[in-house]
Amino acid sequence: MRRIKRTALAMGVCLAALQLTSVTPATAQEVAVERAMKDAPYWDSSLPVAQRVEDLLARMTLEEKVAQIITIWDSKGEIQGQGDDFDPAKASRRFPNGIGQIARPSDRLGPSSPREVPRRNIEDSIQYVIDAQKWAMEETRLGIPVLFHEESLHGFAAKDATAFPQSIGLASTWNPDLIREINDLIAGEVRARGVHLVLSPVVDVARDPRWGRIEETFGEDPYLVGEMGVASVEGLTGIGTDRKLRDGQVMATLKHMTGHGQPESGTNVGPAQISERTLREMFFPPFEQVVTRTAIDAVMASYNEIDGIPSHSNSWLLNDVLRGEWGYQGAVVSDYYAIEDMARLHKIVPDYKAAGELALTSGVDVDLPEGDGFENLAASVREGKVSMEQLDTAVRRFLTMKFNAGLFDNPWPDLALAQQSNGPEGVALARKAAAQSLVLLKNDGVLPLALPDAGAVKPTIAVIGPNADVARLGGYYGEPRASVTPLEGIRALVGDRANIVHSLGVEITKGDDDWWDDEVELGDPEENRRRIAEAVEVAKDADTVLLFIGDTEKTSREGWAPGHLGDRTSLDLVGEQDELFQAMKALGKPVVAVLVNGRPPSYTEVAEQADAILETWYAGEQQGTAIADALFGRINPGGKMPVTTARNVGQLPNFYNYKPSARRGYLFDEVTPLYPFGYGLSYTSFDIGAPVLSAKSIAAGEGVTVRVPVSNTGDMMGDEVVQVYLRDDISSVTRPVKELVGFQRITLQPGETRQVDIAIEPRAFMMWDRDMERVVEPGDFTIMVGPNSEDLKEVTLTVRP
Repeated sequence: MRRIKRTALAMGVCLAALQLTSVTPATAQEVAVERAMKDAPYWDSSLPVAQRVEDLLARMTLEEKVAQIITIWDSKGEIQGQGDDFDPAKASRRFPNGIGQIARPSDRLGPSSPREVPRRNIEDSIQYVIDAQKWAMEETRLGIPVLFHEESLHGFAAKDATAFPQSIGLASTWNPDLIREINDLIAGEVRARGVHLVLSPVVDVARDPRWGRIEETFGEDPYLVGEMGVASVEGLTGIGTDRKLRDGQVMATLKHMTGHGQPESGTNVGPAQISERTLREMFFPPFEQVVTRTAIDAVMASYNEIDGIPSHSNSWLLNDVLRGEWGYQGAVVSDYYAIEDMARLHKIVPDYKAAGELALTSGVDVDLPEGDGFENLAASVREGKVSMEQLDTAVRRFLTMKFNAGLFDNPWPDLALAQQSNGPEGVALARKAAAQSLVLLKNDGVLPLALPDAGAVKPTIAVIGPNADVARLGGYYGEPRASVTPLEGIRALVGDRANIVHSLGVEITKGDDDWWDDEVELGDPEENRRRIAEAVEVAKDADTVLLFIGDTEKTSREGWAPGHLGDRTSLDLVGEQDELFQAMKALGKPVVAVLVNGRPPSYTEVAEQADAILETWYAGEQQGTAIADALFGRINPGGKMPVTTARNVGQLPNFYNYKPSARRGYLFDEVTPLYPFGYGLSYTSFDIGAPVLSAKSIAAGEGVTVRVPVSNTGDMMGDEVVQVYLRDDISSVTRPVKELVGFQRITLQPGETRQVDIAIEPRAFMMWDRDMERVVEPGDFTIMVGPNSEDLKEVTLTVRP
């Protein structure tokens, strides 16, 4: 799709899109022709962006400046007319000084379930963008274009867009090249509809599986999260640090800074009880890597507080660290309603006006998704509570984004390209991503399932469970043109070579499993036991049981309000699924547990008793095809767990990179995890040989390369992820027992051996000393290589002063 995109957009205007509207604005300069500002330097695309920004900023009134750093989403009805179309007259009354952003043009009325208020189709979405942009550029005094933003966590969250696996599943691929390719396609689908900014990626380091948003993350390790975050931004914005968008690209938003992934009690937006050392060692690195290595344009502050200071009022975090230490030049945007939360939730200011003043002076530049926090900033400037210089700084950063996005030169969508969204290229990539995200957790010789030759006796395969005949996509989902459920995928692959029987087994939650629904009610226990009895009847004569269990989008999710909860006190299965599993096991048939969920599977009975376990997460629109391919050996699962899986809540926190004094042991229970970080099996077998270093000693500030032979010793092609860990043997402050510092996913044919080289960068040897200075302390380091974080081979490296 990218090659087509560049050819079409090179024409300068997107004629297919503009045919939707009665007026044909070819360029931003032409639509501005009737204004007195038509010859202003800020319209001259030949000038440097900084010069254009300063020229425009000097012409703006105080009210126009404030208007640029506010947004509308929840109250979009105030600027829409009949049929939810954009209404220029209403917009002029509501925003006489223009507006900086309009959130999510793909939806109609802000925070509403797409099942209740359907999203706009491609044509209506594009018409909305054109009408809003024409209003902004023709009917406001300075003609400043609107910036539209959308969600794209694991696909463009819109109608007729490609849906990829949820982020935790993408992390399980351990394949940054694939993540880059996915986000490149997402960028093309978004940009074609006239949208230039997305609110992704999430690089929160997740350290509590009770937290419902863990599914939105790339897992628990700062290095893995950082590499996936960098790849995501490179896919969206292009490789490099040039922040000027090219055709088919969109700006990215890095979120949520920071500490969001280890909230108190595991509840969303809870305080982060995290020291500065832990912040710098575990939570800052992914943000720093993305900021210093990519063209990131926006950073979103997090809802939580750290040491009593909410992130949206944390000048040390946003100014000293983000901008001062890392050199970030872009804008900081608020999380949705987080500025107001400083008054409403955190109680550190008396009202929204004071909250806006505190946020702006602390380093927040833009108020999302509404203007309740910043709408009184003009009065605040007049009262001397906010200086004009502080306001100008925020507006300057945001206007720079708009100029870099090309909004003043060609902001228009392209209907012809947009109509290609979720086409064959997207479907194929979604299938590839789903396949690489699957993690084989257990296999007692049951998988892959064999199918007989034509004319032979057909086996009977029972496909049981509440997640068998539904395509669960996870939170922040889009709406692909079609999705494949596991049952559909199995039936399509098997054809007439096996008898497929199916039963629901249990209902996890009542009603539709809509992520947007506030109320969550578990299925009726007695009804579920009746369903279990029906499932037993269906499965009793089967040769194999494929049991699809786990979560729904409602049983673990973002808890964004007291009336919309999503965090849990338990890691167990709910909705009588454990009883369903025991009933299937009692049949005496091989039981393959296929897990469909968004958080680590702490299902101890299943782990102990199932004959095979396949973790599939929420695997996107092609999940059914990929799962069937894996179950029947068309593909070989090669994903690895991006999180440590605890046996129960009593083990929490249970991340792999703990300090030496942790994990001493428990009375009456195991201290080891159910599945370690980086774990995953295969249908074939691999041998990872002894690691060899490019040098036995290096000077401080240098890196080293690890070479290791990897052999496929089995009889099936497969993928292995070679993982490299490091331990500082003696240090002035305590260091983790191991830290991931490199990895590489490779594909090997049966009998093939390959030498794998993985570079350990100089930063891997750095630490924060007692004075909170970043240093390399000379001495010995242990380098460990293996297929997961526990099965490792070691070699020693000496670092000289």
